[in-house]
Amino acid sequence: MKCIAVTNEKGGVAKTTTAVNLGAALAEMGHRVLLIDMDAQANLTLAVGADPQQIHATILDIILDNVLSTEEILKPTGIERLHLLGSNSGLNLAERLLPRQSGYETLLQKKLPFIGAKFEYVILDCPPFLGAMMSNALAVAEIALIPTQAEFFSIYALKNILALIRRIREQHNPSLAYRLLLTMFDQRNRIHRTLYQYLHEHFADGLLETVIPTDTRLRESAIAGVPVLHHAPKSRAALQYRALAQEIIHYVQETLAQPA
Repeated sequence: MKCIAVTNEKGGVAKTTTAVNLGAALAEMGHRVLLIDMDAQANLTLAVGADPQQIHATILDIILDNVLSTEEILKPTGIERLHLLGSNSGLNLAERLLPRQSGYETLLQKKLPFIGAKFEYVILDCPPFLGAMMSNALAVAEIALIPTQAEFFSIYALKNILALIRRIREQHNPSLAYRLLLTMFDQRNRIHRTLYQYLHEHFADGLLETVIPTDTRLRESAIAGVPVLHHAPKSRAALQYRALAQEIIHYVQETLAQPA
């Protein structure tokens, strides 16, 4: 099982879109995938057509031992090999309840091997702020996947998430790697091209080759409650999310699979 935390402090950078479509692409390639919604806004839950009001237990309940079995709360999505551990508004309590627990930043680290045992990939969709849930996700993940736009404020915000990653590496998860994913990119936009070059120059080792373009089909798929790979399988965005999955698989095989 490999765990990927899709994370960024800044909202509106296609974080949930990336989580659901990366999961769908990996499932399409034959891998068993679990999506875990760690955000009380429940956007990932909605993105696969589930109703947050019908989600009766979340990852918080598992962390706090409020459920005895995960079998009943891991839901099929209607997409072969893709399952969901959904979210609801109860996750708003996480930032108040988790810090009261001893060693709270590593609570998910202890639980995930049991939750994700049947899956090859577990994808965590983190909330857009640097709190207890994001720290838990980074403490258990092998890869922090950071979607970012080619916009000044989005790139400026990277310093905070990268600082948190450094701290989590030092204290809880020394093998945590990060990869930047450029999203909502418009090749015709001169500022986008300039900032893409900036990312190449300053984050060469951490920047993925795959670039997710601006594509109206992504908005349509969110409304439809299905990944863009199923809503518009031949769209530019769908092709690029398949390329992202291939790049992630290659990274896992070439880097994470190596013996220590």
